[in-house]
Order: sequence, then structure tokens, then C-alpha cells
Amino acid sequence: MRIVQLTPGSGGSFYCENCLRDAALVTTMRALGHDVLMVPMYLPLAPEKNRVVANAPLFFGGLNVYLQQKLAIFRKTPRWIDRLFDSPSLLRRLAGKAGMTSARDLGESTISMLKGEHGHQTKELQRLIAWLTGQQETPDIVCLSNILLAGLAPSIKSSLGVPVVCLLQDEDGFIDGLDGSYSKRAWEMIAERSEDIDAFIAVSRYYAGVMERRLRLDKEKVHVVYTGISMEGYAPAQRPPEAPTIGYLSRMCADRGLDTLVEAFIRIKSGDRLKNARLRIAGGERGDDEAFIDEMRRKLAAAGVIDDAEFLDDFDRDVRRSFLQSLSVLSVPEKKPVACGLYVLEALAAGVPVVEPAMGVFPEIMEMTGGCVLYDPDAPGALAAAIERLLLDAQGARSIGLRGRAAVSEKLTVEQTTAEMLRIYEQLLK
Repeated sequence: MRIVQLTPGSGGSFYCENCLRDAALVTTMRALGHDVLMVPMYLPLAPEKNRVVANAPLFFGGLNVYLQQKLAIFRKTPRWIDRLFDSPSLLRRLAGKAGMTSARDLGESTISMLKGEHGHQTKELQRLIAWLTGQQETPDIVCLSNILLAGLAPSIKSSLGVPVVCLLQDEDGFIDGLDGSYSKRAWEMIAERSEDIDAFIAVSRYYAGVMERRLRLDKEKVHVVYTGISMEGYAPAQRPPEAPTIGYLSRMCADRGLDTLVEAFIRIKSGDRLKNARLRIAGGERGDDEAFIDEMRRKLAAAGVIDDAEFLDDFDRDVRRSFLQSLSVLSVPEKKPVACGLYVLEALAAGVPVVEPAMGVFPEIMEMTGGCVLYDPDAPGALAAAIERLLLDAQGARSIGLRGRAAVSEKLTVEQTTAEMLRIYEQLLK
């Protein structure tokens, strides 16, 4: 099967679940003999340990999209000028700056992108379509990484005449975060554009329900395929860490609940039973996260526990596996319901138990793996209490982690995810 995967990049500055998900799927599909073009959009896709998955030019470069939105002259510039602004090194530098990947102030460009051929980025769309139609072989399927790319679907279908599939994972947070009336308008436009998409693949039952309601989707067009991971290289630590260690693996920001975890850590350290507990934080950041991270450092220092907390710069796959083996428990206390939580699967693959709020996808993961401890996010002190129980019962925590690892190996591998995705593709082609 010949597949085109359109995936927005993050520039590699933070732990991007969608990027990691798509890269794993494409790699596995290729290993099965399928011809997959992975097309980066907006920002470059960051390779992990020099394993480059993208095999196509960058389209809709973030700087060009911005300039074409703001200034009419850039909607008519020749390609050689646009190419200067699509420089990967330039885009990577800008990726870490505030606003490049933030929902704030992106209302106009989001609406313009959803307009597709009628938006300000028409030149970029024409270039993508010309490139796709210029390939030696026409693809069988085009897969959009998220619903924000729905504005591309009509032009792709009319030009290539092939089914268009769209993955669904946590777009609601971005859309709801748009300023003013842009959010409402974006939801309305996406609902209209969804009619041009042949199938939707949500990463959890929870999120399938969310998007069915908000976009008024036909239930028969919505499939649930859980994200899976490669188990390669993940293994439980041979021995527990010297000190009870709490881990965090996601972008270092308030939305992911890092401040909630810092407060829980301070609370745990204030007791008498876990004076030697440590906190390790990884997952990267954007430029607009720096002030927040500085605030977290000050809060830890004020509580007298800064020497027991560590902020890690690197979060490459190999680093993540080593990082996870250093933990007693992992927690990313999300403040809003989420669709996936890839970090949970990574932790469980390493035999590390996870503590998460009882909302969004987490009850589903608990049901499937038994490797999670859920807490009431509205109950003060509930997170600290749940983590403390695991840290004080190392044998019980290890048992939970190993049970989760066995379940992930059985039910949530990338090979299983890929097989289910390909089955859906084949149905669309009949």
C-alpha cells in the first residue's frame, strides 16, 4: 500500500506525542513493506538518535504561513524566497520561541488554514498538491495527523481521488484555547470540512466520544485505535533507585500539571517518612515556558528541596528509557482530560507504575493495563497521597508496574496499532 502521512512537526523542542506516534506508525508500516511518504508540515520533524523518518520536503513552513497570513506581498513571492524561510535550522530556532506552536494569537491563521484553497496560504496548498500529483505513483491513502489539517482534505480528494483519513488526538485543547470568537468559528468550519474526510481514527474511546459530539460526526466513520509503542529497549530496572524517585515526562508547562506535581512533591517532603525522596523532570520546553519553569525552581528552593529536584534537558528515546529506569513512579497530573498519554505507555513498558487523574483516557488505560493508580483531581492532597503510598510500598509498586508492562506488551504495541490502522485503510479501498 502507498500511504502519505501529513504530520506537523514540533521542531524537537519538547515531548510531542503526536510526532512520536506518527513516526512510530510510519516506521512500522515501512518495516511491513508499505511505501509511506512522511511529509513534515510547519516545523521540521525531530529525528531520534539520527533516525530520520520524514522522506519528503517540508510544506507550509511555519514562518511562511505566518508571513502569508500577515502580509499580502508574501502570498505572491517566488519559491526561491519562500525557500529561505523554510530553512530547517531557522525553523528549529524559531520553534522554541513563544507563539510558534502556541494556540494564543493563532486564531486568524487557524481559520485561514481551515479555509484551504480560499485561505491566505493558497500558494502553499498548491505547492503541496503539485508535489503529490507529481509523484510517480498515486497514493492509495492520505492520512492527516490531526483535525486542524481538515482544510486540506477537499483539494487532496479532488486532485488525487483517494480516501482521506484523519487521526484524532487532543485537538480540542488547541481549538478551545484560541482567542475570542476564533474558537467557535474553528469548530464550525472543522465540522463542515469533516464531510470531506472518509474516516476518523481516535486514540481512545473517551476522545472518540468527545469529537463525535463536538463535530457531529457519523459514528460509522469514527474508529478507535489505541496508540501503541515499540517495546524495543524498554526494560524494568534491575534494582530500585537508591532514593524513592518521582518522575515527570512531558512538556514542562502548567497545562501538563508540572506545578501540581511540584506542590505534591513539596507536600511529600514535608512529612517524616520520605525525607530522601527525589523529583526528576524531563520533556523539554518552549520559549514561553521559561518563566513558568523559573517559578517552579523558586518554589522548590523556597521549600528547601531544590537540591532534591532535577530538570533534564534531553528527552531522546534512549535518554527516556534510561530516565524511566531511574524512577519509582511517574506522574503527569494533567489539568484537563487528555486523549492519549503516551508517557504512561512508556513508563509501563519500563515497569514503572503511574499515578494519573481519574479523567480522560486514564480510566481506560487503567482498565486495560492495571498499571495505573488514579486519584481524584478535585480532592486536595490526593495526588501526594497516591504517590506517597507507592513510594512507601516499593514491592507493591513494582508489582503494579510489572503488571502494566505485561499488559502493554500484550495489548498496546505499535505493531498492533499499525495492523488495525492498515485494516481500516484496506476497508476504505474496497
